[in-house]
Amino acid sequence: MEYQQIIDIIKAVSGSKLTYFELDQGETYLKMKKQRKKVLSQNPVGEILPDKDDKAELFQTEGMEEEKGTIIKSPLVGTFYAAASPEDEAFVKEGDSIAKGQVLGIIEAMKLMNEIESDYSGTIIKVLVKNGDMVEYGEPLFVVKE
Repeated sequence: MEYQQIIDIIKAVSGSKLTYFELDQGETYLKMKKQRKKVLSQNPVGEILPDKDDKAELFQTEGMEEEKGTIIKSPLVGTFYAAASPEDEAFVKEGDSIAKGQVLGIIEAMKLMNEIESDYSGTIIKVLVKNGDMVEYGEPLFVVKE
């Protein structure tokens, strides 16, 4: 791959809404990741607003008494990743305090990595999916106690 082609790719990715890009062509390997200060939604359909009944859903697990919590659902279909890479620690785990806008996980859809950010501040009561799980649109991912 020629130098000008690489520069053109960098400019195209930099000017797009992509947050992650990876290219492997023989001797050429290019990997780019952009950090954005505030991303409302990576969903191509538009921002998904929580349903009104999500706020006060009861959540119960084995050996635990019922707790009220807010359900954070998947905004798209794809593969859930708990960490940025296999070597990294999970973005969040049960018992962690979280802030509004904090990245909770990544969903890969059509080779694009979409960061899932919290719309709430609070504590993670339960992580409902495992690293590498396929998730559906609207599937519960986390339970948060505000």
